Amino acid sequence: MRILNFGSLNIDYVYRVDSFVKPGETKAAQSLSVFPGGKGLNQSLAMARAGLAVAHAGKVGKEGGFLLETLQKGGVDTRLIETSAIATGHAIIQVDDKGGNCILLFGGANQDIDEHYIDRALAGFGSGDMLVLQNEISSMASIISKAKSRGMAIALNPSPYSESILSYPLELIDIFIMNEIEAEGISGTHEPEAAASLIARSFPQARIVITLGENGSLCLYKGELVRQKAYKVQAVDTTAAGDTFSGYFLAGLVEGLSTKNALDLAARAAAICVTRKGAADSVPWRKELE
Repeated sequence: MRILNFGSLNIDYVYRVDSFVKPGETKAAQSLSVFPGGKGLNQSLAMARAGLAVAHAGKVGKEGGFLLETLQKGGVDTRLIETSAIATGHAIIQVDDKGGNCILLFGGANQDIDEHYIDRALAGFGSGDMLVLQNEISSMASIISKAKSRGMAIALNPSPYSESILSYPLELIDIFIMNEIEAEGISGTHEPEAAASLIARSFPQARIVITLGENGSLCLYKGELVRQKAYKVQAVDTTAAGDTFSGYFLAGLVEGLSTKNALDLAARAAAICVTRKGAADSVPWRKELE
């Protein structure tokens, strides 16, 4: 199985603050760091560092070359990435003293995904391959439809959540990986198990994974519910925790691990991730888990 992650590539500007800026407030940041990021880039690194062969498709602006270098150093195939006339996508991230974060996104080149590029990116993939998606690039519905017409399995992390997700052909998705907010957006209920059941009722073919922060995660598939605890660590920065979890969970499934073991693998990787600063730089290598 070949893995194609069609996803975002961002430059992350991370500001350390004692507490998040409130409306109308001006405050001084404790520090500024610049990191490679974007949910797509983070998840490609997570899958590659978990041991999968991953190709990444997406676009950057002229200033985004170091993002490709980051992926290449992590073992990701970047030959499908193209340069856009639009500036590279970026995020302004506040990280507070408790390790929490809030994020403001500028889509940039991530929103320059057109039909011709989709066709070029998908051309080498087909039945038996997997497409991984988030919700930070344009033309999502078209990517999903074209990938499924080629026979690809599709894993979707519907993040960041927006109501546009409900217009996507979600019946074509094989694996949903989402947090409680995204699960509530799709299901209409905030209770995780109920949300999983409602989503499974609408999309019975899909594996439903919901991450629950310090309460772990759960997976519902073909009527079987599996729960996973979170490993207790001192969190420093939670920015890429969800992306690390997603990448490692998918790696576990591709390797043939059971749902329980894939969830445990993902939980251990996410626990290491939150003890480090930054997004892409905080994603652990497989050997660190073992």
